[in-house]
Order: sequence, then structure tokens, then C-alpha cells
Amino acid sequence: MSRIYEALQRAEMERKAAQAAGGELTAEPMDGPGIEEPPAAGDVLALGNVARHPWKLSIPSFPALAERGAVIEQFRSLRSRVQQARYEAPLKTILISSGMPSEGKTFVAANLAMSLARNSVNRILLIDGDLRRPTIHSLLGAPNSPGLSEYLAGTAEWNGIMQRDRGPKIVESATARSISNLTFIPAGICGDNSSELAANHRIEILVATLSRYFDWILIDSPPVLAVTDAVELARAADAVLLVARAAKTPFDVAQRAQAAFGNSRILGFVLNDVKDAPRGGSYNNNYYYGGEDAGGGASRGKDMRRKG
Repeated sequence: MSRIYEALQRAEMERKAAQAAGGELTAEPMDGPGIEEPPAAGDVLALGNVARHPWKLSIPSFPALAERGAVIEQFRSLRSRVQQARYEAPLKTILISSGMPSEGKTFVAANLAMSLARNSVNRILLIDGDLRRPTIHSLLGAPNSPGLSEYLAGTAEWNGIMQRDRGPKIVESATARSISNLTFIPAGICGDNSSELAANHRIEILVATLSRYFDWILIDSPPVLAVTDAVELARAADAVLLVARAAKTPFDVAQRAQAAFGNSRILGFVLNDVKDAPRGGSYNNNYYYGGEDAGGGASRGKDMRRKG
């Protein structure tokens, strides 16, 4: 808890500075299980005041929003496994990463967010933490700035980087229901100093500040073996969910990716682009999920800490 305490102390200093400038906010916070105390009474959030934009989802990229079929069932299974993990230890903020690029981490992060938001009253915050190759804003058809980069650089405040869909208040479809429960923080305009931004601890302040108002916070990060950003961002997360790609990710790469998060709680691996689910064998934290991503094929997953 020391990291959170330090983050809250830094947030308190920011609050005092904002109050000195006359920037105090007011609203009613949301209660929920495992929620940290807010940094200060003045730093509160009203989701109804979050900026709204007319999102235009790339529907083929969100199989978790399908009405029926094997794909949606697999993402429901992933959602159920993640929810069950809360019984093992406190869990709200999950960082989704992979060892190398093009393994499907963004696809899994975006669809898991939609699955958690669908048909529920849960409030979901999805953060694009891939400051080098941001993608989620394209999938949502949403603006990419201001975003996380601007906040980490200190040129934007936390309440100015969030956005929601400007949709109708009365909705019927699963797509609309999911979007109405989803708040998004894009990556923002990224430069060559992504590593420095990810390492400056402001991501911990952001998560500590916003954790009070959301049931789940998902962070899409860069590949951990390609850049150091993911390990830095993982400091703000309760756990890490890793993604690998079938017939492409070598086993040693998956092992190295897991080892890179040695100081983090690992929920397991999602194995993406599996054509046929393996039969037999025994695994720990098995995840087999499906969907069509940009590269095609089913998304399934398993713990790769041992050769099944």
C-alpha cells in the first residue's frame, strides 16, 4: 500500500495547488468494494460532466458485443474469470500487455472492457497506455487528445482527459448499453519521451484518484519486451493480464514477458488467434477466448507458465 499512499500524498499536493488557483470541483462520488479513500474532498468527479464525443465504433473489432455465438461466450468466460480473481485478492485495475507487438493485447483490452460494461451497472474506465502506437481511439472512433500523454507531461488535468460517447440516454442495443457504461482516456499526442512520461509516477496518482469512481480500470500498455513503459505503468495496476499469439509467440518470449512483470500479480495469459482449442492437458489459470481481431482468427488464452 506504500505506493498508493505516496501517490495519494502527491495527489494531495496537486489538490492544494489547484485550490490555490480556484479550481476546486464538487460532485457525489460512487462507492464500491475495495475502493481507496479519495485523495481529498475537493478532488471529486461527476461522470455526467465528462466530455462527450460522437464515437463511431469499428463493430468488427468488438466481437464481445455480438448478440450470440461462440465468440461472445468466450469473452463472457474471460470476464467471469477476471471477476472471480477478486476473491483471491483485491482487484480493480488491470494492465493488459504482451511480450512483442501484434499479439492482440489491444483487441483483448478493448473487448474485455466492453464485456465488463455490457448488461451491467459497472462503471468501466479504459485507458490507452500505449503511448507509442495508440490504437483504441481508432477502434472506438474517438478523439485521441487530450489524453494520457498530456496528463503525464503535466499539461492537462485528470478531469480534462476523459471522454464518453455522446449517445442517446435511452438505449436498447448491447452496443449502446456497453458504451454508456464506458469512460475512455486516450493515449494523447505522443512524442519521443514516452519512457520518461511513463516513469514519472503520475499514472499512479491518476489511478489512485479515479479508482473511487469506477468498478474496473483497464490499461492497455505497450509490449513489455519492446519498451520499458509497460513495467512502469504496471506500478499503478493491481494485476497484469498477458496476451500471446498462437503459432507466432515463442514459448521463451512468453516466459520472458511474464518474468518482466516479476513484481506484479499475473492473472494469466490470453492466447490469441487459436484456430482449434487444445484437447486434454492440465493448465493453471487457463483462459480460452475467441474473437476476430484485425489479424483474423480466434482469441483464446491460457497460462503459459508451463508447457501443457
